[in-house]
Amino acid sequence: MRTQTGMVDPGSLSRRDTRISILIIGMLFFIFGFVSWVNAILIPYFKIACELTSLQSYLVTFAFYISYLVMSVPSSYLLRSVGFKKGMMIGFWAMALGAFIFVPAALTRTYELFLLGLFTLGIGLAVLQTAANPYITILGPKESAAQRISVMGICNKFAGIIAPLIFAAVILRVTDTDLERTLPGMAPLDRAAVLDAFIRRVIIPYSVLGTVLFILGLVVRFSPLPEINTENESTATAAVNSCKKNIFDFPHLILGAVAIFLHVGTQVIAIDTIISYAGSMGIPLLEAKVFPSYTLGATIVGYFIGILIIPRFVKQVNALRFCTLLGAALTVCIVTMRGGVTILGHEADISIWFVVLLGLANSLVWAGIWPLALDGLGRFTKLGASVLIMGLSGNAVLPLIYGYFADMTGERAAYWVLLPCYAYLMYYAFYGHLVRSWGFSRPAMALNNTYELSEDKNR
Repeated sequence: MRTQTGMVDPGSLSRRDTRISILIIGMLFFIFGFVSWVNAILIPYFKIACELTSLQSYLVTFAFYISYLVMSVPSSYLLRSVGFKKGMMIGFWAMALGAFIFVPAALTRTYELFLLGLFTLGIGLAVLQTAANPYITILGPKESAAQRISVMGICNKFAGIIAPLIFAAVILRVTDTDLERTLPGMAPLDRAAVLDAFIRRVIIPYSVLGTVLFILGLVVRFSPLPEINTENESTATAAVNSCKKNIFDFPHLILGAVAIFLHVGTQVIAIDTIISYAGSMGIPLLEAKVFPSYTLGATIVGYFIGILIIPRFVKQVNALRFCTLLGAALTVCIVTMRGGVTILGHEADISIWFVVLLGLANSLVWAGIWPLALDGLGRFTKLGASVLIMGLSGNAVLPLIYGYFADMTGERAAYWVLLPCYAYLMYYAFYGHLVRSWGFSRPAMALNNTYELSEDKNR
């Protein structure tokens, strides 16, 4: 059903329109992954080119992900004002601007300009994430939302696997491996000339990226992607939300945002720390570099499992519960189990393979939290989505906490920081998503939760 404003109700879309919409949103998630995961290569690249300390180089992650914290709520108001499609176009154009900022930054070898470019890229992604995640959540039955989000996750993680490879192939050279060793012995002018040439390799790829992002903004704006109506509420939802003044009146949303914060932090710890953990076992870098791909591969396997079994055989809330329990169990195994094994040609302590399996445990958590947290928000959906997107700042915070404890106690023991994270995720999966009012009394619980009832009805 199309409203006077041109919006349509999700339930009125034909199967063909729904598939086209999912395909377009899948392209967005591929872009999310491509732009985000390339940061792992940018950190050491900028460290060499701009002659940074380790702490300065990790500002790449902070500049990128802090934009989610800053821009997520304004993004919701932008989307309410201009709609999903125009909002996505603006998000792509903001990303294009961020990519183009890399050009003057490279010409002047100014790290602060690179950080501004990364922050601007993050702003665009915050807008796109705020639009795309609730869009794919409500684009079909709630009980199969995790299935659709799993498809999006495959697009995202596949981009994450190929992005560093493409970036390295375009920018890095075999001779760059000796650059850090030879630079200190160079005269200042010669060193500056070498580094100028080194950093300017990003100009062409980021100019191309900026152009592509600008064009994609136009493509999405004029695509057949329907403008989904999230402002109108069903009679039941409107009655429940009649006394709601703001998003803080939805405890299950706020608790869900905390869950997102902890989930993305555990995910990035599992991927970004595994090379260092392998190094602590004496595994050389050239061999250890494949372990993040194993973790991402385990995540993709989890997505495929989710697509096959949700909701036909397993309710998505139960899949979430299983994954949080598995994550907690694997964390204990990482820290307590020891012993050398040979798997896929790698001789390593068995604990590293439990880190790899965290990719499987993390796979369906994001997909499980989103529909639970957005359930029943009605006209607050876009703003609620922006609050959840703010949780992506966990990508910047939790790895630092792990690093602090790794310096204090060693890499293996530092994985204990994951256990309270999974404990909270278990709380949200079993209890927190049902809470509909603040307090500790039994009436604070939505015992007849409409979300789980709808799942049971469709099984």
